[in-house]
Amino acid sequence: SVLYAVEATQSSGSSGINAEYGGADGADGPTGDAGDDGDDGEDGEYGDMGEDGEKGPDGEDGGCGCTIPEKQCKMCDMHLVTRHSQTDSVPECPEGFASLWSGYSLVFLEGNGHTVEQELGSPGSCLEEFQTVPMMQCSGDEACRHGLRTDKAFWLATDGSPDMTEKPMNNLDDMIPRISRCNVCGGPSMVLARHSFTAEAPECPEDFHEIWTGYSYLMGTSSADSGSGQELASAGSCLENFHIPTFIECLGRGTCAFYINNIDYWLAQNQETTQPGMWGMGNVYDGIAA
Repeated sequence: SVLYAVEATQSSGSSGINAEYGGADGADGPTGDAGDDGDDGEDGEYGDMGEDGEKGPDGEDGGCGCTIPEKQCKMCDMHLVTRHSQTDSVPECPEGFASLWSGYSLVFLEGNGHTVEQELGSPGSCLEEFQTVPMMQCSGDEACRHGLRTDKAFWLATDGSPDMTEKPMNNLDDMIPRISRCNVCGGPSMVLARHSFTAEAPECPEDFHEIWTGYSYLMGTSSADSGSGQELASAGSCLENFHIPTFIECLGRGTCAFYINNIDYWLAQNQETTQPGMWGMGNVYDGIAA
């Protein structure tokens, strides 16, 4: 006889005999660690476009984007008028006008024998500061000089009957009360002066109204060819006070005084006369036009 020997083998489960020989299955082993995430898949294709939605309801009307301003006046231009009080108080602007600035009433300037006038109806005749002579002389030697002997300034005065023998004033506290104050006013109305050639104030033209009445001032002169005139249609030719002299003279050396050689010219009343020509030549009379 032949004898065969067979070796037993270990199963993958617990230590037991292979099932072929009738052994029991071993217990499950522990779960292994999770593996790494896989790569992202490719993007899918776009889907078909959906159908258009229904139209929404109409919105409410919006408000107006701007406000239309009311028309204030027929003429939008600004008209200027300068008023001189011939006192040491600033005059008020006419009705409907607003003050732009106030100052001191300058009539004209004289330098080296030449005159620069300031029409009294213009803003240039109302300087915001007072100086005896508000200018300086600059020459070709690149030097400027202030207060030269030949420089003069003529200011509208406040005093209607000054003492002509009074010594020149050299103190500002004495000078300033003698200088007329003024006001530059702006408004929507054009200003026009009318002269009657009588002792009565003339009536205003149609569509115009009175803002003040006064006396018809024509011009003032000083020594040599120095002087200043007024446009007779301008408010500067209608001064509210009749003063003799009308202006005071200030010199470059810093003094101010009234001088007898400073002369004023006023429009005269039209005297009744049967003989045309130069009536009343050399006579003194009180016929000042309004």
